[in-house]
Amino acid sequence: MSDLKEFAAAVYAKTAQGQQEIQTRSLGLAPLVRRLLVLVDGKRTASELAAFVPAGQDVEQMLAELLSQGCVELRVKPHAPDSGSDATPVPEGMLEDDPDSELFQPPVDTTIPGLPPAAVRSSKDNEMARNFMINSVNAIIGQNMRISLIHDIFHAETTEQLRTVFHAWENSMSNHGMGAKRLPELREKLFKVL
Repeated sequence: MSDLKEFAAAVYAKTAQGQQEIQTRSLGLAPLVRRLLVLVDGKRTASELAAFVPAGQDVEQMLAELLSQGCVELRVKPHAPDSGSDATPVPEGMLEDDPDSELFQPPVDTTIPGLPPAAVRSSKDNEMARNFMINSVNAIIGQNMRISLIHDIFHAETTEQLRTVFHAWENSMSNHGMGAKRLPELREKLFKVL
């Protein structure tokens, strides 16, 4: 039973190989396994990812396949709860600010050249930017083709969060034929509210 709890609490992240696989499809992953790979974001737990998989499918087996193919890695290993403390202890020798540590999270740069400070943007601007990004992904790339990106955009509430997601939006657009052609125009329109 504890193994099941540990699996459900585990967080997985895409590796460079996983990012490449999304673009090239060179490993010939089954459609559901590939969909799961797309959804892996280094934030969702295995149990949260399971919510996106049809009932009856073995998420643990699919994640094991992605691990064996080198497409994902275990980002956060579940720890036994510390008695009397809610904090998860950091293993000895692993520091969150040490780039060589598996717990290292690089700082996110939300600065985008040519944009005013985030503080001058209103909640209405944020709503318009969020809608623009979601609608452009659905219209150009295809509805439900970038589910994790749509999820991240939808849940970005502040200007800083939207500017963080912008880089993934821009990357998705530039990797699509029509999106790459229209990217300068789309970027110009988006920058009016981002």
